[in-house]
Amino acid sequence: MTFVQLIECRTSRYPEMDRLMDRWVEQTKGKRTATHDLVGKDRSDATHFIQLVEFPSYEEAMRNSNLPETDRIFQEMVALCDGMPTFTDLDVVRDDQLYATNVRRFFETVAAEGELPPLDDLIAEDYHDHDPSHPQDTIGREGLRGDVGMWRGGFDFTFAVEDQISEGDRVCTRWTWSGTHTGDFLGIAATGKKVVMTGTTVFRCDQDGKIVEGWWQYDRLGLMAQLGVLDGLER
Repeated sequence: MTFVQLIECRTSRYPEMDRLMDRWVEQTKGKRTATHDLVGKDRSDATHFIQLVEFPSYEEAMRNSNLPETDRIFQEMVALCDGMPTFTDLDVVRDDQLYATNVRRFFETVAAEGELPPLDDLIAEDYHDHDPSHPQDTIGREGLRGDVGMWRGGFDFTFAVEDQISEGDRVCTRWTWSGTHTGDFLGIAATGKKVVMTGTTVFRCDQDGKIVEGWWQYDRLGLMAQLGVLDGLER
């Protein structure tokens, strides 16, 4: 179970504390077990800071605390604080990564059977799409629905999410697309062939979690080869 330690302190010397934390990161390289470190400043009190440090487990947090480098840095941290810092140990019981969840919903929704929904709960109205196979970027939610409709008209397909990394307002997804060529696609009549394609998409999300921009990279040449389009070129 993921474990989070909340550290709360007051200090008028935050720049010095910030440099202290950088030194701790450098000194514990290859030893520390913390996976994520976030510091927030109270908007109503410029001396009030809260630090959230994430660990894979409570046991890993204790191992991190027992590092000699951690103890030395803590003593210096106390000297910079206006009073003793307070510590709260938290077992994480819910961890929703909303951007990543919405991106997964997008891949599931565009591949689902039946009529393509409006996508207004997932895609911003002024969405901007970057696809290297298109001569121009696609602008707007309806433009994206048109592109998706082209793929849905040519294939019955599914997406399998292989990896997903979320950082800030961006979500990177490595996916495998599997389909059956059931209709016209870019002038290629239905062949009934089963095809597979891999790719990666980076989506940028707004503060409400809607997708506002996307960058696609995928093996379109490999797809054309599976459809037999390149057969004549190989002779």
